[in-house]
Amino acid sequence: EEEEEEEEEEEEIQSKGNAIQRLTYILRFLWVLFLAMVDGLTQWLNTVAKQYLDTFTVLWIERYLLTQKLAQGEGMQEPLADFNETSDDDNRPQQQNMDPEEITAGSSPQLNTATSNSEEEQEALVTCDKRKALPESSKITGIEEQSLAVDSLESAESVTVSEETNVYPIARTKTASELLISSHYYVEELEESEKFYDSQNRLLKLLFAMYYVVAAKSELACYFIIILNNMTSASVITLFLPILMFLWAMLSIPRPSKRFWMTAIIYTEVMVVIKYLFQFGFFPWNSPHVALLYEDKPFFPPRILGLEKKESYVKYDLIQLLALLFHQSLLKRYGLWDDQEDQKKKDNVKDKEAMQKPPAVNLDDAAAEDDHISVVQPAQEVEKSGFLFRRRKQTKVKESSSRKPRKKHTKKEKASKKLRDFWMKLKNFLFKMVQSICRPLRNYFNSVLHTKYRAATDVYALMFLADVVDFVIIIFGFWAFGKHSAAADIASTLSDDQVPEAFLVMVLVQFSTMVIDRALYLRKTLLGKLVFQIILVLGIHFWMFFILPAVTERMFNQNTVVQLWYFVKCIYFALSAYQIRCGYPTRILGNFLTKKYNHVNLFLFQGFRLVPFLVELRAVMDWVCTDTTLSLSNWMCVEDIYANIFIIKCSRETEKRYPQPKGQKKKKIVKYGMGGLIILFLICIIWFPLLFMSLVRSVVGVVNHPVDVTVTVKLGGYQPLFTMSAQQHSLKPFDQKDYDNLCSMFERNPAAMQFISLYGYKDIMTAHIEGSSGSLWSVSPPSRQAMIAELKSNESVMTLRLMWNFQRNLSLGGVHEHASEKHNIDLEPENPVREQLAGLLLGTRKEPVLISHMLPKYIRAPNGPDANPVEQMNSELDNNYLNVTMELQRHVGRNANDSDGMVEWWVIQTKTEECKQNECNELQMVIFSDKVSPPSLGFLAGHGIMGLYISIVLVVGKFVRGFFSEISYSIMFEELPCVNRILKLCHDIFLVRENGELEVEEELYAKLIFLYRSPETMIKWTREKD
Repeated sequence: EEEEEEEEEEEEIQSKGNAIQRLTYILRFLWVLFLAMVDGLTQWLNTVAKQYLDTFTVLWIERYLLTQKLAQGEGMQEPLADFNETSDDDNRPQQQNMDPEEITAGSSPQLNTATSNSEEEQEALVTCDKRKALPESSKITGIEEQSLAVDSLESAESVTVSEETNVYPIARTKTASELLISSHYYVEELEESEKFYDSQNRLLKLLFAMYYVVAAKSELACYFIIILNNMTSASVITLFLPILMFLWAMLSIPRPSKRFWMTAIIYTEVMVVIKYLFQFGFFPWNSPHVALLYEDKPFFPPRILGLEKKESYVKYDLIQLLALLFHQSLLKRYGLWDDQEDQKKKDNVKDKEAMQKPPAVNLDDAAAEDDHISVVQPAQEVEKSGFLFRRRKQTKVKESSSRKPRKKHTKKEKASKKLRDFWMKLKNFLFKMVQSICRPLRNYFNSVLHTKYRAATDVYALMFLADVVDFVIIIFGFWAFGKHSAAADIASTLSDDQVPEAFLVMVLVQFSTMVIDRALYLRKTLLGKLVFQIILVLGIHFWMFFILPAVTERMFNQNTVVQLWYFVKCIYFALSAYQIRCGYPTRILGNFLTKKYNHVNLFLFQGFRLVPFLVELRAVMDWVCTDTTLSLSNWMCVEDIYANIFIIKCSRETEKRYPQPKGQKKKKIVKYGMGGLIILFLICIIWFPLLFMSLVRSVVGVVNHPVDVTVTVKLGGYQPLFTMSAQQHSLKPFDQKDYDNLCSMFERNPAAMQFISLYGYKDIMTAHIEGSSGSLWSVSPPSRQAMIAELKSNESVMTLRLMWNFQRNLSLGGVHEHASEKHNIDLEPENPVREQLAGLLLGTRKEPVLISHMLPKYIRAPNGPDANPVEQMNSELDNNYLNVTMELQRHVGRNANDSDGMVEWWVIQTKTEECKQNECNELQMVIFSDKVSPPSLGFLAGHGIMGLYISIVLVVGKFVRGFFSEISYSIMFEELPCVNRILKLCHDIFLVRENGELEVEEELYAKLIFLYRSPETMIKWTREKD
């Protein structure tokens, strides 16, 4: 026993040791994973800031070499003068080994330009330089004509561009990255600093990397903080800088000037001082009473001006000022603070010297020509001055001679002359004023549109994506753009055929801006884009900060949805400014989603084509805004061919990446993966209505009990005898005990138990209806006599009708508010009940009249308008239709205060052997309420199972059938082995259209149509290359 206990203790110790060891391994793995994530993040941040780090390193080497040369007593020259210049021979092998993207990214006219923290500006300058280097012979002059001969495949391959010419790069200054790659200098201090940096811990490296990224993107950081300050303050005083940023800074080439940054810094400092001065309490609007009175008023003057007294009033202003000063220090550090101003001054001096410089002469005749110039110029000046003097003298003589014969002016002539002089002065004043306004605008447009450096780029896809995000924000957050629509739901609002005005205006404005932007993009009009940018920036800011708060009566900085919309719009403004600064692309070839042939582009392109009317709207807009010889139908034909060829190209690229060997069966993962999903999808569609209705009933369904139960009894076509309603406390839901009693009562009735099992105790309620009518029986004497006569006659059948009506709360769900039904009892001519009812009307009978099987005890209240009795439980054989007694009560007024008259009302009571004393005085109905779908699913569950089958299953089935039927008709145009030649032909059509060669476009379109008309030529064109 002792040995067994020792073994158990050892096993427990060993198990504990294994658990601790596992925990240790898990912790080590998590720690290693965390360190790897930190290293990966640090490496990625260094990659983002690589240009900044390279520039920083090159400038550090220059400073070090300059210091060394000065210490050795050498002349102060450029340290890397022999290293910066590069020849054509040096560039050719290096650019042959580099990728085109690396060549473009690494090119820049000057090293100082490379130190800018904007990579796009470098690319702009590089592209400009490369365009200058291209000879005129390299431009595409057109596409050679080719014939589609059926018997020759070589003719299909002859669709080529004109001969390419060799392009050699010009001599230029190397970038910082190229200097570091080709550097032959060895700096010991630099190596030691790298070793010191590598020896630091990971956290410090991460902090350094984050600093480098902020320093590299300091310009964007300043823009972001300015926008953030405007969003949080939402005042007039902070609105100035964002407008300047979008209309001045982001449109400057290659970067914002020193004047802008000084304006931003000084304005921020003045803004901080003004806000500080208005925080003193002696201003009347800073009193607590006034602040409480205008607490939620967006147009409180100090609040809208930005001078309101509040805590942390300059927090974001100080952050903005620190960011601007940090960016200023970086520009000064790398010599970019005064470079543009100095360059402008140098250009002005050169222009003046060029204007004043005499024409070039030979060195031998220089002295003689100088003497000639010095002698001739004074003579010319004397001759010119003498000519002016003689001219003045002649004019004076003419004036004196003309004055002599004139008569004295009258007062009317003097007044008219004064009026003409005044009008001329006013005209000159207005002209100067208009000129003073228009001249800065003209200079502004010229500086933006006619710049020396411009590299065409295309960011329309990103601008369109920003507009789509704003559109989605409007759809799902439309309540933020209205006054009393905060509690509304867009689905319920539209389902009621009501369109909110705020939602309509926002959607139309957003959609119209997207259409205008697309038209400007297709026409490539920079002037229109600039005007549209100015109007949009000014209009959006005025609307967001002045009109919208007045409409919604909510401040901008307290409306989160509007702030999000404005931030995305600012991203759009930045992208739009970048597009204006770089210029539109010279050629727009196809959809931006068709640039690459992979699964992502194919999925996005297919989703783009599934959006209703989007493809058609884009195609029609492209046709309207593009110069072409094709008609609209021909244009749509080319677009459809290009879309199908792109889809086939993506499929062929997928087959090349994942080839299937010949004679090998498909893998099980493909068959069971793709085929299994398709089978599961089809099964779900087939049984979706049954499954959905079951889930609505059991899981997501909502119990919607009737809120009002009304019972009415009528005899024939006369005035109703009895009307009574049950509400609130008279409607008592079941509990578990009542449900068990109900089940025990019908445990021997399988049909009834099957029905009861479909409901829980929460779905059942009992309506206790008072036996006395809620209204007096006020029937006219002639109608009373007619009723008595018909009851006593034995000629016709009278119907005693019991009607019930259930009213439900539609806010909980459901479609129909009222559900009603009736139960008829035919009184035959010889039925004794007729004589008894006639006796009650005549007053000869005092005892109640027994009506057999009149009241159904169990009633179902479905989602529809019919509340039928439960036949499984209300079977007449089981006597579950209750017997009732009817009695006519009379009251004769005999008091002095009462009028001499008689009032009557009917009393109906339950007549059963089992009923208790208090239950016999009322009518009881057990109501089974079906669960209803919530309002969010009402559009699906409201039409029932058959409606779902007709509206969803059949439609989806027809859609799926389209994929699996009539495949044989499309084999010729879809089963193409190689579509490269057809794709190139479509690209050639786009290319010649953009170049304005419309005749060639028409010829190529005719060849494309002939290709699709000729199956034999199509087979040869789509054959794989040998």
